[in-house]
Amino acid sequence: MYSYTEFDKEFINERNKQFRAQVERRIDGSLTEDEFKPLRLMNGLYLQLHAYMLRVAIPYGTLNGGQMRQLALIAEKFDKGYGHFTTRQNIQFNWPKLRDVPDILDALAEVEMHAIQTSGNCVRNVTADHFAGAASDEIEDPRPTAELLRQWSTDHPEFAFLGRKFKIAVTGSETDRAVTKAHDIGLRMVRNGDGDAGYEVIVGGGLGRTPMIGKVLREFLLVEDLLPYVESVLQVYNRLGRRDNKYKARIKITVHENGIETIRELVEKRFVAQRAAFGGNDQKLFAQIKEAFATPAYLTAPLDGFVELQNKDASFRSFVDTNLSEHKNPEYSIMTISIKAHGQTPGDATADQLRVMAGIAEDFAHNELRISHEQNVILPHVHKSNLPEIYARLREAGLATANIGLISDIIACPGMDYCALATARSIPVAQQIATRFDELKLEHDIGALKIKISGCINACGHHHVGHIGILGLDRAGVENYQITLGGDHTETAAIGERAGPGFAYDEIVPAIERLIYTYLDIRSDENEVFLETYRRVGLEPFKAALYPEQQIAAE
Repeated sequence: MYSYTEFDKEFINERNKQFRAQVERRIDGSLTEDEFKPLRLMNGLYLQLHAYMLRVAIPYGTLNGGQMRQLALIAEKFDKGYGHFTTRQNIQFNWPKLRDVPDILDALAEVEMHAIQTSGNCVRNVTADHFAGAASDEIEDPRPTAELLRQWSTDHPEFAFLGRKFKIAVTGSETDRAVTKAHDIGLRMVRNGDGDAGYEVIVGGGLGRTPMIGKVLREFLLVEDLLPYVESVLQVYNRLGRRDNKYKARIKITVHENGIETIRELVEKRFVAQRAAFGGNDQKLFAQIKEAFATPAYLTAPLDGFVELQNKDASFRSFVDTNLSEHKNPEYSIMTISIKAHGQTPGDATADQLRVMAGIAEDFAHNELRISHEQNVILPHVHKSNLPEIYARLREAGLATANIGLISDIIACPGMDYCALATARSIPVAQQIATRFDELKLEHDIGALKIKISGCINACGHHHVGHIGILGLDRAGVENYQITLGGDHTETAAIGERAGPGFAYDEIVPAIERLIYTYLDIRSDENEVFLETYRRVGLEPFKAALYPEQQIAAE
């Protein structure tokens, strides 16, 4: 993984020193909150419902054991003993005191971490496939691309104050695990007819109050043209984008109002000049960056213990079936650690759990961890001979829940428990759904199913692209939950279809239960997953289950 240069260290230390002085001026009253707000946002600090919240960058979701241990220390020393993993592969601390934030930033700098551009109207933390560098279906590791974009975009003077926030995601596989089609720019690594590696460039995706699937701007872009092309896209957006209405200031609206052909013409014209201006210096940097992402020195060892435990321990076998994915090395697996134990807050990990995962990474997984946009933690390189010991440690720490990809592996934003923008609770709904289907012992029978919950129209829980999406809204002071069906965040991306009127807080879990029993009744066989059934039969059978009173009235 990438290590800081002396320049990086000096840059971060200087930024932290500046922010420490800004915090001191806010505390002594020299700065008003309005004056302080743009300064704190540039450093990842929000003011939430009850306290400040610090969002720490985990670029493209990659970190090592030492960094995870430092996050655990920060959680204990400056917060309430836990951190919250987000859908942008970051971690949030929900209870820091303002006077402690400069010390937290200094502690992050000690392990080459920061909170820069995790908020504000700038290019946000660049995300990537959480299986990057390990996936068997990968064309190339997308993390060097993401790191190049991170360095280029950090403190870029032209893009520090855009009309709105700007998000970029990169995937190196045909299977899209990075939600590229719901980003302002999505980059999918592909090969042309000559076998050259490059990018398919997708633009204008996004969720929120106007959800849109991104459109292909360029089918193939050479690797060496990446930065001038992305810069051209941002320049066109910065000049053309709306600034009269913050709800229409995202690039998806710019693309929608002007048309993809117009945007393409403007970008290509700008790209000619930009490509000449770069002069290849970015490729020298890119080559250096790539060296930092070398494949680890793989182990070779007998697999007898793994096979034996799998044969005799049903719980371990269940964990293997749900939480392991195919690695490009057949002796290895990619392990996803669920941060979604039944009844717990999705994405919350205690300091002790963070340390357990750090230790496992250091001892058994080439000292590398990933955070997924689904709020789980990945060990990308695990030799199968070590799986029994890893499983035992996870089980002792309450981290061995075998539910990855199942109904209880729910994405949920913090909702009204924390967020000042939220209009309904998300966390309790997620907890109740997970607990209910654990009680029913149905989730393995249900199979692959993505439930995503947002506590407001901003869609931080990605509800639009959930197989079942839940949106919490305020209706005359009462929480009301809308259901959407058929969303998809992958390479076959789709925005879910609203099923009908919303449900009260105490009605939403029974409504989901009716949906699931309907699915189990009408699927073609036990191998047909929920999304396949929905695409085969459409909305009507599910709508009838959700609103039986309408069905009775119609009859």
